[in-house]
Amino acid sequence: MHSRMSDGVAQVEHYHGRQFRTYNILMLVIMAVGSFGFGYTNACMSTVLVQPSFIQTFNLDTRSNANDLIGMTNSLYFAGGFFGSLSSCFCSDKWGRRWGIAVPCLISTAAAALLAGSVDISMFIVFRFVQGVAAFTLLAAIPVWMSEVAPPSIRGALVNIHNFALLIGYSVSGFVGYGFFHIHNSRNIQWRGIFALLCIPNVLLLAVMYWIPESPRWLLLHERVEEAEKTLHRLHSAEEARIELIQIQCQLQIDRHLQSTYLSMFTKPSYRKRTIMAFCLTCAIQICGPLVIAAYSPTIYGLLGFDANKQILYTAGFFTVSIGGSLMSLFIVQVAPRPLNFAVGIILSLACLSVEAALVANYATTPESLAHPNHAALKAAAAMFFVFIVFLEATLGGTQYVYIGELFPTHIRSKGMAIGTSGLSFMNTIWLQAAPTAFRTIGWKFYLCFICPGTVAAILILLLYPDTRGLPLESVAALFGDEVGDNIVQAHEIKINTDDLSQSDQKGVIGEKEQPRAAVSLEHIEKTA
Repeated sequence: MHSRMSDGVAQVEHYHGRQFRTYNILMLVIMAVGSFGFGYTNACMSTVLVQPSFIQTFNLDTRSNANDLIGMTNSLYFAGGFFGSLSSCFCSDKWGRRWGIAVPCLISTAAAALLAGSVDISMFIVFRFVQGVAAFTLLAAIPVWMSEVAPPSIRGALVNIHNFALLIGYSVSGFVGYGFFHIHNSRNIQWRGIFALLCIPNVLLLAVMYWIPESPRWLLLHERVEEAEKTLHRLHSAEEARIELIQIQCQLQIDRHLQSTYLSMFTKPSYRKRTIMAFCLTCAIQICGPLVIAAYSPTIYGLLGFDANKQILYTAGFFTVSIGGSLMSLFIVQVAPRPLNFAVGIILSLACLSVEAALVANYATTPESLAHPNHAALKAAAAMFFVFIVFLEATLGGTQYVYIGELFPTHIRSKGMAIGTSGLSFMNTIWLQAAPTAFRTIGWKFYLCFICPGTVAAILILLLYPDTRGLPLESVAALFGDEVGDNIVQAHEIKINTDDLSQSDQKGVIGEKEQPRAAVSLEHIEKTA
């Protein structure tokens, strides 16, 4: 613990030892089951689209508008995601972060069951939309809860558990699709089984939701101080929990009197700046095309000359190597400034797409190259996607959720995350509807639609975005010129009597023994309307 004496009272900064308890990690891992479910949901369509029974059931091999229908199965899922993202805050803000996760989890389970039982393409597309609403509500809600229960010193790494679990869901989805591809004469179990299995992670998360703690910041925002204090002491070390409790209360004295509507996020300049940054960040990352490549991996590998078996196997491999990138991000997010991290990640990803475009243009489009394929070049083109996804996940995939959660104060954090994730849905609604036709008509030139605007986005992020790495959530407001408690502005320092603090260190935490509370000076904190 770092402190300095002033008038007999120590100026104590955030605890520099271990700030979290094992219970904190356990709860984050359990909540990540929902992240796993989202990843599985998001990825499963890529392998479903090449299942022979799916194509035959909905006559996608004979319909004149097959490409449009295939595009709709993905684009309307993301259109639903756009509305799901924006609506995610209503339940989270009113009834708590846990309810904001449980409700879409239940809806996603029902949608998965109805997708598995679809009898025509119209029914399938409708429930893909519904599933998109539920899935992206989860995507927006889970990182908010994680960012509010993680301690500041390693918040980046802990919130990245969300993306790590999401990518495991992607990988499992790929191998499940590969397994079902080899089941024949099975009454459409090839594709129906893929959707039926989605119910499992959702049901598991719902079953344990009762034991997952509510966000202490949400509890304090609704003046449930005793519950928040107990929750903080269960999640974080005794020293950090006391300091964090006081700091959150200081900032909430201001925040709870401020407007928290969507309108206020566009009328108040500091909120508007955050909102535009959050939306543009996810749009910039999706300009790199990660979900286009993920959703249409089998199609892309097919255009490179690989058979259906390898198309699905390479897709599963693509999802699996992304986990390695996510593991790297757990360390990179702790040391790299956020804007530099995003800019370098986008440039590296686009460099891979530039190489991919060159390989496809020279070895997979001309009549001569198709008649006499260069197998080494085609394998290199397939491998380039693996390098692409490692770079992207190491720098962008999980860090975007960490950063958006850091940008916004507690009273509008769920709305901020909702707007951020809506950018992801917005971009992919456009990309995924156009992609099937674009890949088959303009081919390698489609990659230029990612490369050119993505380069501009990387430069703007590097120049305009602030670095929030390592800052307590309540201190980020100062970066945008918002009113904050004086104790928070002063390098997030809090006045605590050192004698009381050392006594409480010996007596343990709440729930073990009764302990004296540290004496805290809040004389400079004023309630502001």
